[in-house]
Amino acid sequence: MVVCGDDGLAHRLAAELRGVYREQVTLVVPPSGRRVRQPVVGRARAASAALLGMVNAAVNRSANGDSVGDEPNGAGRELEAAEPTEDVLAEAGVDRAAALALVYDDDETNIRAALTARRLNPRLRLVLRLYNRRLGRHIEELLDQTAALATGDGPRDTGLDGAGTSTTVLSDADTAAPALAATALVGTSKVVETDGLLLRAVERQPPGPGEVADPGLCTLALLSATSNDPAGADGSEGSGDQGPQLLPDAAAVAAATGRGTVALEQVSYAGPPLPSGRAGVPPFGELFSRRLRWSLAGLGACVVALAVALMVVTGDHPLHATYVTLLDLFAINEPAHNDDAGRQVLQLLSGFVGLLLLPVLLAAVLEALGTFRNASTVRKPPRGLGGHVVLLGLGKIGTRVLTRLREMDIPVVCVEADPEARGMATARRLRVPVVLGDVTQEGVLEAAKIHRAHSLLALTSVDTTNLEAVLYARSVRSRLRVVLRLYDDDFATAVYRTLRAAHPGALTRSRSVTHLSAPAFAGAMMGRQVLGAIPVERRVLLFAAVRVAGHPQLEGKTVGEAFRAGAWRVLALEVPDGERSADAGADGEAARESRLVWELPDTYVLRSGDRVVLAATRRGLAELLGRRARQRTGS
Repeated sequence: MVVCGDDGLAHRLAAELRGVYREQVTLVVPPSGRRVRQPVVGRARAASAALLGMVNAAVNRSANGDSVGDEPNGAGRELEAAEPTEDVLAEAGVDRAAALALVYDDDETNIRAALTARRLNPRLRLVLRLYNRRLGRHIEELLDQTAALATGDGPRDTGLDGAGTSTTVLSDADTAAPALAATALVGTSKVVETDGLLLRAVERQPPGPGEVADPGLCTLALLSATSNDPAGADGSEGSGDQGPQLLPDAAAVAAATGRGTVALEQVSYAGPPLPSGRAGVPPFGELFSRRLRWSLAGLGACVVALAVALMVVTGDHPLHATYVTLLDLFAINEPAHNDDAGRQVLQLLSGFVGLLLLPVLLAAVLEALGTFRNASTVRKPPRGLGGHVVLLGLGKIGTRVLTRLREMDIPVVCVEADPEARGMATARRLRVPVVLGDVTQEGVLEAAKIHRAHSLLALTSVDTTNLEAVLYARSVRSRLRVVLRLYDDDFATAVYRTLRAAHPGALTRSRSVTHLSAPAFAGAMMGRQVLGAIPVERRVLLFAAVRVAGHPQLEGKTVGEAFRAGAWRVLALEVPDGERSADAGADGEAARESRLVWELPDTYVLRSGDRVVLAATRRGLAELLGRRARQRTGS
């Protein structure tokens, strides 16, 4: 395996492949002075060897609780190169490698290197990190077509597991955004999404002492017994047997009284697409200010009163009286010098109201034009806003999280220091209020209504900025739910424990984007599609699509026999469009509506042609996929 990158994702991915999948890895990184600058806390470990050892330790701690065991096959090596040129890729052994991951922060660098690598090795499995999803789809098709023409292979199967494709385009932002968004919401399940497929998992606390939480469709994990202890080592290695248990069996769930669970609650379509880029017509309340609306209402009441008075004085029909009043209002009626005094007074009053109406109408026109002109600019948080999510940072990660929150109709207020940030266009398109300013400056969080917010998502690229914002927000509202994006795992653990001990009544979560996205990249390099990852305290549960063929742990066994506690569990069966799976208990209509059949009976026998969606731990997925990969390599 060859991994090329310039930030923490490359190091974590290399450690994942070495420590979990036992693969030989060549890591290509820029010289220390040219790497992407990491947050302040992480710079103290800028040396490559020290950083790689730290990531290895983090991966080992976040594994399934068992020891690493023997060292990976081969120590691997590390090359330093400013750019992934053809000579650098050749020196890294791309022409002999099984897979190449290009995880540079710049999309253009990854595309250029991918085109070069495909020319060097047409059969190479490529995994690219691209933020631009539309461009990623085109690049994936182009590289696959190039490989097919160079090798003479026919059309490639692009099933759910993606095993037939030679190129996989992923985004760390897309992989981590659902978990980050879900963590900030009370009662909202953790989600994993791919191509319209939505997996929902929800944390459930036990109803009372001595009772067991509702398992739902199935129990994915048991939360640690120390989760309610402010000083406990929640989800860490120090929890021991009291730590979280991933994929427990029925006996373990029954015996775990008083412990919360993570249960699979529902699986459904991801919902409607994003709103179109064209902004809609603003509502009436946003076209005109409150003072102008009251002025228009007052003038309208005066017109009605004048029409009623004219009807009483002259005895005219109501419609005719209103018509005459409007003529007097716009000064286009004949003077009433021959009429009685009452009619003359009403005409003078109507003319006076008409004079007042002119500036009000002009103000209305100007305000409406200003509203339409500013429709493409950022909005300010409205008065009275409450129960919203305050999102700090509109970079790659913040933009994807913002999109996810708006898809779920969650009110959001963003805070961004750079008016030209990547996510500003998305915020304007989604009409999300944005506060422009440095979050560390006084008054910025107050402008975002932090005192009435439901939760705070600190997703800037600087650890100290996120920490400072969270500490200040907690001083304003001690029970505020906060989620931090922290680069350094050791620092994140220390901050997490300290904040939880200082504020035991509030929810605190620290998340690392590379920690959430690295398993998906590693699984793609192994030739399988990892649909996503769900964080369970300080550990990760993976969802993957796998072909049954070639896996003796699955092939020819029932769903119940294939289940291995603490390693993997089959959740769903893929059914081709229009095909009916009687053994799985799904009717034909359901099979056509969804390609996946859920709630498989334990007696269903997995055949070699089946494709399944399973939940697995890191080590479970490595065992399930790694053996097959090494058998192919040795054959």
